Amino acid sequence: MIESVNCDVTKQAFDDFVDSTQAYLDSVVIDGNDQELFIASYLTGHFSLVGSNALRLDDFSLDTLNTYMLKSLEKAYVNKEVLGQDKIEVSALWQQLFSRAE
Repeated sequence: MIESVNCDVTKQAFDDFVDSTQAYLDSVVIDGNDQELFIASYLTGHFSLVGSNALRLDDFSLDTLNTYMLKSLEKAYVNKEVLGQDKIEVSALWQQLFSRAE
């Protein structure tokens, strides 16, 4: 029974983080400038993919979510999908958002 409670708490923390992160990213559409919109939109694509994979795998660990986000972003950087200041801003935004979960 304790494992189920821990799983429920972990899932709730995951859901809360996903909801608050998505709400922030969505708010940039209303409040952000063109650069902020680009950065948030780019991060949204990665976040949606990684989040949906976590749901599919039934893995609600925020540390695992962070690891997969960092791997996804690093792969994009290696493929030169985002360069220079955009790369710095994408990474910084992810770190800012993830720090809220810690």
